[in-house]
Amino acid sequence: MVDPDPDRVLVPTLGLPREAEALTYALETFPDAEITVLVVVTPLDAPLSEGGVLERSEDRTSQARESATELVERVDGNGRVEIITAEERPGTVVPRVASEEGFDHVVMGGHRAETNGLVRRVLGRDVATTVVERTPVPVTVLE
Repeated sequence: MVDPDPDRVLVPTLGLPREAEALTYALETFPDAEITVLVVVTPLDAPLSEGGVLERSEDRTSQARESATELVERVDGNGRVEIITAEERPGTVVPRVASEEGFDHVVMGGHRAETNGLVRRVLGRDVATTVVERTPVPVTVLE
């Protein structure tokens, strides 16, 4: 059963579409919850990282955090959102952080059919499906 009033909500950012919607949804749906954005930086040796698909960059973590900070500033006018960073594969780090850090709920953007072709070709499935299957707390995926 989904907790209708979680205390702590995790919103992972993976550099994918729909992250602003996911953060907005979390803030509006859970107005009393502590909201944390998890900046996921995929390791260079992972299939969907800058090393696997995109151009290498030495400051990927700072760029990802800067993008997340801009997202939070754009969406959260009340300063409710904390930002944390982790370099690991999304399907591993999101469930681990949700479990180890005591989050009650995860909210993330999914992939619309027209945007998931590359992700499916590279990973064989979308990240949201992996996160849902591996995360011990409820996960809301915005499609």
